[in-house]
Amino acid sequence: MISEITKKIDKILIANRGEIALRVMKTCREMGIKSVTIYTESEKTYPHSYLSDESFSLGMGVLSETYLNHEKIIEIAKVSGAKAIHPGYGFLSENATFAKKVTDAGLIFIGPTPESMEIMGDKKTSKIEMEKINIPLIPGYHGEDQSEATLKNAAIEIGFPVLVKASAGGGGKGMRVVWKEEEFSESLASAKREALNAFGDDIVLIEKFIQNPRHIEVQVMSDTHGNHLHFFERECSIQRRHQKVVEETPSTALDETLRKSICETAVAISSGINYKGAGTVEFIMDADGNFYFLEMNTRLQVEHPITEMVTKSDLVRLQILVAAGLSLPMKQEEISQTGHAIEVRIYSEDPDNNFMPAIGKIGHVGSPTLNDVRLDSGYVDGNEVTIDFDPMLAKLICWGVDRDSAISKTLHSLDEVTFLGVKTNRDYLKRIVATEPFREGDTFTHFIETYSELLAPKEPTDDEIAAAIATFLNSSAIKDENLNGQSWNTLQGFRNI
Repeated sequence: MISEITKKIDKILIANRGEIALRVMKTCREMGIKSVTIYTESEKTYPHSYLSDESFSLGMGVLSETYLNHEKIIEIAKVSGAKAIHPGYGFLSENATFAKKVTDAGLIFIGPTPESMEIMGDKKTSKIEMEKINIPLIPGYHGEDQSEATLKNAAIEIGFPVLVKASAGGGGKGMRVVWKEEEFSESLASAKREALNAFGDDIVLIEKFIQNPRHIEVQVMSDTHGNHLHFFERECSIQRRHQKVVEETPSTALDETLRKSICETAVAISSGINYKGAGTVEFIMDADGNFYFLEMNTRLQVEHPITEMVTKSDLVRLQILVAAGLSLPMKQEEISQTGHAIEVRIYSEDPDNNFMPAIGKIGHVGSPTLNDVRLDSGYVDGNEVTIDFDPMLAKLICWGVDRDSAISKTLHSLDEVTFLGVKTNRDYLKRIVATEPFREGDTFTHFIETYSELLAPKEPTDDEIAAAIATFLNSSAIKDENLNGQSWNTLQGFRNI
């Protein structure tokens, strides 16, 4: 099997950075495929710039001149002799124009076709396509007439509260909840302004706003031989400003009947649009178990590792197999879930100071010690955290035989994976996972806002501070008198500064 792949793809350029570049690189090594990475001049000491088989500088400049520079990246791929380009997530991963340029240059794009990206990349267009194949949609309006009068009438007909949502958007931009009719005009204007600034497109759609919903997504994978499979669901309901914070699988909200229904619906979507490669179909589910198509992400997701943990699958390997024109090596009935996995995203930010971004030099990156725990990070000791890129420092992924075990491992491991020298949200993540509502599986998209008081910091007592300092100094003295040495490994349970 490997020889069939390497005949077609023996070298891959990874058009990304940080942890996802390292993640793709790992699978390339296991498959005997050489990897090529790219980096900006400020990232020379970051691991993705030197751990690949070859690396090329993008120079310096704004993103349009570096990681979003189509021509430069394709030229590097050609010079390096790479046969394919893997876009990771973010950046150019869902850019149909880039994907077409890659294939026009005689290279393989490891992802879906540009046509699939165009269909699913626009919320309005994707809903029209979903209607054609009878996929359940949230009641709403996604028509051509964008006049305020038409949109307002649609909102009144749907019934408040409604959601005004940018068609081309993502990440919560161009999105407003409107609770009553008299707020509609102002909210619509605000959403359109934000959408135009963020995406260059102010087209919006109107949807019924489902209160306290769950966000359930299904991992799908399709090849070019008519095989469309799912790798079960992930629950991503713990969000802040529409950005995911904690993800887990299986979802506590699904019984086997509902799980089968939602996963088969996702497969019907990938089959209905003749999809290719890895994708994630996202659904909103109400308290009664009714689920509705939200959108499809035509790429590998940040949270893909928890799916890999419970299904024992390498999704990047499957992406490469599909890109090489091979059939998926399993049937649906051969894919199963085992145990429970949780992923938390570690950001360089201060949750107790209005989530203010944090910058600085990382003195030490801690490592998890438990079995079946994985830290995916693009940073090592000495790296600078700047405002130039996304503030996510790492993803901590913990697998347990059951949910309680996964929660316990997550709480313990968050103490171990320190990023000393930079303020992070580790303590905040511990507060989320330790709450009684989370432990009981009572999660929904407004969890953080609803339980804001429960998630507020609790100041340690003087006795707790004294005990922590005494424990640290004692263990440091025993293990190593040099504070620059192995004593770093004993610093657990402290808040990053």
